[in-house]
This record gives sequence, C-alpha cells and structure tokens, in this order.
Amino acid sequence: MGDDFILITEGLRKEYMGFVAVNGVDLQVRRGSIHALIGPNGAGKTTVFNLLTRFQAPTAGRIVYKGRDITRERPADVARQGMVRSFQISAVFPNLTVRENVRVALQRKLGTSFHFWKSDASLRVLHERAEELLAAVDLEAYQDTVAVELPYGRKRALEIATTLALEPELMLLDEPTQGMGHEDVGRVVELIRRVSAGRTILMVEHNLSVVANLSHRITVLARGSVLAEGPYAEVSKDPAVLEAYIGAPE
Repeated sequence: MGDDFILITEGLRKEYMGFVAVNGVDLQVRRGSIHALIGPNGAGKTTVFNLLTRFQAPTAGRIVYKGRDITRERPADVARQGMVRSFQISAVFPNLTVRENVRVALQRKLGTSFHFWKSDASLRVLHERAEELLAAVDLEAYQDTVAVELPYGRKRALEIATTLALEPELMLLDEPTQGMGHEDVGRVVELIRRVSAGRTILMVEHNLSVVANLSHRITVLARGSVLAEGPYAEVSKDPAVLEAYIGAPE
C-alpha cells in the first residue's frame, strides 16, 4: 500500500511557544494525483508546507517521502529528491529575461552554478530544454521579455517553468491562483492540469472552484487539525466543513 503514496505524514505537529499550529496531521498523497490542502485562514496550511519542505522542523511526527523518512533532512536534500515547492523555492529574477530565468534553473539542476559570465555557445546545451519548458507553459512568445514586465498570470507560468526545470516528482503549489483575474485563473488551471502529467501535485488553494476543477482528493484543515478528507463532491457537503468556512447557522 505504501508504494501507492508518494508522501505520507504521521502525527505531524508544530508548536510555537505553546501555540499549536499543526496538530497531529496525517496525510496520504497518492502518486500521480492532484491533492488539495484547503481550509480557512489560520488553519495551518502554510505551516504544513513549511514542514514538508523542511523549512521548519516539526515538534513531533514523521514525514515519509518515496518510502524514506525525511523528517530530519535538510531542505536542499529534500528538493534534490524531487519534492519542490513552487513560487517559494523557484527563484524568478525580475531583471533577467524569461529564457534566462529558465536557463538559471536548469543550471541549478545540473549543478553548474549560475554561469552568467559564460558565452551563449558554452551554454547551448541548455537552450533546447529551456525552449521545451517555455513551450510547456505557453511562454514561447515571451522568451525575450524581462520577467518584471510580464503580466501577473504569465509570471506565475514562468515560476512553474523554473520549478519544472528541477524535474520535480512532487510539486507543492502554494496559492497558485492568488490575486488573479478570471482569465488568468483559467489559464493557470489548464497549465497545472497539463504539467501534472507524470507527476504528483499537492497544492494549497483558496479558490474552491479551482479545487473542484483540478483535485482528485482534498484534505481540509481547521485550527491545525484535519477536519475532513475525500473527493470534493463529498467534502464540500460536510456540515463541519461548511461551518468552518461560513460559520455555524444561527
């Protein structure tokens, strides 16, 4: 059964000076799925992401990734094993072009550092893969655009491209549609669906229509604990979930 799940947490807990931010969270993320982590503000979603990527250490519990206990591993080692958090780890350099941003991410994966001073000829080996990644996120037309000049939704697409350059097996997407207009949301939803082929996605997302559209399974957090879990159609009708989001009826 364990082989079916790329990520498992057992009793994950995080305390800050007596405040319990995450309380006994058990997660099972199935390989090849899109799994959403949702909940009202303050539910502990971001803290869970920080624990999974080892940017914070859990007070108690275990994190098992691809059958290996990574609870005490360093963030860089976790990323090297294929768990990458988009929009946080993936750096987008505002004054580099779209193509240059992707090439930097490819250099990081290859371990060749950021060789800005090397000639284009010496880095030609990266060009073909950079073009493939830009095509995957519909940014071919923007490859010579400086990143800071990109429309907001396209900037998020670039962040996904730089994450894909690291060849993740598990992508953690932190609020991928936050602050977007309707048109950009639709574009990013289709982009996530496309890049999910052959990999697993765990995402924190406030937009429930996005969650309903994309997710195979949903875990709802409230006050740091798992409130409900299951398919969207089931979870969205759970009285406890409705109360957590909109309050108890009078």
